Amino acid sequence: MNVIKIENLVCDYGGGKGVFNISFHVNQGEAFGFLGPNGAGKTTTIRHLMGFLKPQSGKCSIDSLDCWSERDKVQVKLGYIPGEINFFDDMSGTEFLKFITEYRKIGAQSRKEELLELFELDPKSKIKKMSKGTKQKLGIVAAFMHDPDILILDEPTSGLDPLMQSKFVSLVAKEKEHGKTILMSSHIFEEVERTCDRIGIIRKGKMITVDSSVTLHERHTHSYTVTLENEASAKAFAADFDGICSGVKVTVTTKQSLEEIFMNYYGGGKND
Repeated sequence: MNVIKIENLVCDYGGGKGVFNISFHVNQGEAFGFLGPNGAGKTTTIRHLMGFLKPQSGKCSIDSLDCWSERDKVQVKLGYIPGEINFFDDMSGTEFLKFITEYRKIGAQSRKEELLELFELDPKSKIKKMSKGTKQKLGIVAAFMHDPDILILDEPTSGLDPLMQSKFVSLVAKEKEHGKTILMSSHIFEEVERTCDRIGIIRKGKMITVDSSVTLHERHTHSYTVTLENEASAKAFAADFDGICSGVKVTVTTKQSLEEIFMNYYGGGKND
């Protein structure tokens, strides 16, 4: 079942900026990685899903609800981490989480304490005095504390140290195991590789590929056959390079990382 669906979405800001006729979907219980550099159209797409922008043409829906005309119903279902989190800076973290609790009418099902402990967050201080990483933790707790079935995460680990990034990746993996539907944009290839079933890459506002992680890797896997002087040398070479030996010939398979695959699509140039 398609929980998140984008159909021929267009938002043209002029000058080649925006998104142009993009389509993809995210299935129930699936984690979808959304990759592209700054300015490629990721956040514009996500803002349409959140009902913050009206499509110039095309349609976005979540749980069969139109993201623009039924945005109030859509947002009830979601946990959302924006790419740039804006808080009420005069509040403390505690006051902000209380506000979110009352706004979302969260009852006994709140996961607040569990998440505060997981991310080692003491929310008592004023938000304006918090570091970027601490503010990011606060945003994560606010997005997950009502235990939503659908999560839209725009650069969710921005500002987190490697330990907290790892904890976040583990959290996302567990949410997926529980059947949650997740759309996650990220610049951190490792966290996408570790959590996402399918990956979409956007370039200059256009989707250039949408495929399973497995298929992407298979497509960008290369095999080489090397001929050695004798069978003993071939066996030694095969052992060193994890190859398959057949007489004096060794076949070696090289698998590219997601970052290398991404750079193949972008040509290693500047495409912001």
